[in-house]
Amino acid sequence: MPFLHEASCGASAAMVNISVTYPLNKVIFRQQIHALPFRRAFWQVHAEGGWKLYRGVLPPMMQKSASMSLMFGLYAQYRETLQRKGPAWIQKPFMLSASAAFLAGTTEAILTPFERVQTLLQHHKYHGQLRNTAHAFCHLRTYGFREYYRGVVPILCRNGPSNILFFSLRDPISKDVGRLMGNHDSNVALGIQNFISGAVLGAGLSTLFFPLNVVKNKMQCRLGGTFFSLPAAAMYVFQERGWRLLYRGVHVNFTRSLLSWGITNMSYECFRSILLDLR
Repeated sequence: MPFLHEASCGASAAMVNISVTYPLNKVIFRQQIHALPFRRAFWQVHAEGGWKLYRGVLPPMMQKSASMSLMFGLYAQYRETLQRKGPAWIQKPFMLSASAAFLAGTTEAILTPFERVQTLLQHHKYHGQLRNTAHAFCHLRTYGFREYYRGVVPILCRNGPSNILFFSLRDPISKDVGRLMGNHDSNVALGIQNFISGAVLGAGLSTLFFPLNVVKNKMQCRLGGTFFSLPAAAMYVFQERGWRLLYRGVHVNFTRSLLSWGITNMSYECFRSILLDLR
């Protein structure tokens, strides 16, 4: 089955990625929440001590593993299904890829509770209130089921379009990089191609959707209270910060995404190649 093969590769790549990039992601999160300069956000995290550096890592590890599993697995499954049973107008390569990518990205939104808990555990305001991942999940239950999906609308608005762009451009960029490198077939050359392709797309897409993630984090760092609509939350954040502070942390996010998506794409292709060799 295409789903199981691709899903296992996506999950494995996500675990490698999160293990490497989580500390940097935590600094970026502090910048997004408090509009702090990088140096202040870095020293804030540093002052909390090394034992808290990976506090909250389990939700993103679980969420990213499941998310990448669904992203790659469902993309392959939806693509195969649409190719076999879809209408004639969807059989064109771009439409087939875009439709499968959009459906996969939308399905990923079922994992919103993991992003929600990660946001709460990373926020220093809840360090004394929420002990760990299991406690955070149980604590949210007291506010009702809707609390698990606070912020799901910006996640839906982010996942579908970003998946379309990622899957549509990933292979063309990799091929262009290969041509620039002289089309070497060695494993090292292929790894570099995949890293650059993932890095360029990840950095570009994360920058494009950065303001949406700021709004999403602001929505999700609340416990209880009013549920704001996406337009209302966006207006609140804009009035609070203006354009300049809305993008605070974007340069660090760009750097982190270069590394994160480069590792993810390279690891995914590496695991995929290993599994194909084992067949």
